[in-house]
Amino acid sequence: MMLFLPFFLYATKMFMYFSQYSQIMKQIDIVFPHERLSVVNEILYKHKVGGLLFHDIKGRGRAKREAISEVVQGYATGKAYVPEFGTRTKLEALVSDSLAKQIIDDILGSLSTGSASDRKIFVKDVAEAYDIGTKHSGDVAL
Repeated sequence: MMLFLPFFLYATKMFMYFSQYSQIMKQIDIVFPHERLSVVNEILYKHKVGGLLFHDIKGRGRAKREAISEVVQGYATGKAYVPEFGTRTKLEALVSDSLAKQIIDDILGSLSTGSASDRKIFVKDVAEAYDIGTKHSGDVAL
């Protein structure tokens, strides 16, 4: 019991220090069909998110893959195949902690069709962010 008390006091002191001086931000990673990019972009504009990154990615998940027709040099061959990997878009945005839940709720409401192929949203804590040009940090850097 005596060994636990100093550790508990130290952990409590560190928690109070970080909660007082640091601003927690969230990184939202959204994987979705490329056709829905304009919808997600409108939602982020609505919440005044300053910037974002998006990438065209390939991968596979649990969703059933559909056969597509084979095209060689612009001509359909009449054959169909099931691709191993599907193409999607991954969007990354840094937002303040207070906005994250509202943005996620709006995205879920707009993109969800109830299908497994709707893909995923991942949320990560970001301890610090810096704007190189202005040298600002925290929420101001976003």
